[in-house]
Amino acid sequence: MARYVDLNSDLGESFGAYTLGLDRDVLRHISSANIACGCHAGDPMVMAKTVGLAQELGVSIGAHPGFPDLVGFGRRKMALSPVEVKNYIIYQVGALAAFAAAANTKLQHVKPHGALYNMAAVDPKFAIAIAEGIAEVNTELIFVGLAGSEMIKAGQQAGLRVASEVFADRGYNSDGTLIARGQPGAMIHDPEEAAVRVVKMVAKGTIMSAGGQEIAICADTVCLHGDSPGAVEMAQTIRKRLEEAGIKISPLGGEIS
Repeated sequence: MARYVDLNSDLGESFGAYTLGLDRDVLRHISSANIACGCHAGDPMVMAKTVGLAQELGVSIGAHPGFPDLVGFGRRKMALSPVEVKNYIIYQVGALAAFAAAANTKLQHVKPHGALYNMAAVDPKFAIAIAEGIAEVNTELIFVGLAGSEMIKAGQQAGLRVASEVFADRGYNSDGTLIARGQPGAMIHDPEEAAVRVVKMVAKGTIMSAGGQEIAICADTVCLHGDSPGAVEMAQTIRKRLEEAGIKISPLGGEIS
């Protein structure tokens, strides 16, 4: 049986007069889009436009909720309670679900953003709050979280379908967490290097950590960041190398793109 993997990217992060990312170009190479929901980035006009673009290009749609921190782009830790986290998830997922319904489509998944994602990866309370928020909106939504993290455990406990995510352009610590941005080895900029790592994660289920340890990893979906200067070349190269390795690209919902 052929091996399948989803390619996702964080999109719809422009807002007001500010344009971020290369959404249309990146959308041509992925199978699932994580659309910002207006807290860390995005706004109602951008949300509607990005849903439309994804539909036009046959890409599945997911919500990308983050901390209410537009100034910090959702990358700063916030000391929210689990109840606050859950309600921010409900608020943001509900907003994007409404835009999807208005466009006669529906959400496939939910993937947290930035600091919320990183905190929930290691904090069971945050992970459970996110899973509960998703489940209270729609139990059919897929919870996308860092492979091997607390998010995957929390999603399973909540009865949600989960998808283990790996990152094409990020370095890994020996415990399977991501190297913090700004630290040596955190980002991978060479598309070919990233592609080799992705094929290995998908085909062999392993990745080399920054410390030189081979660690096991489950790759249901691969994140390709859409806001870097080389995002389009990165997406093209990774997709090409996966297909050359006999790995087909499919959204989490299961249809071949």
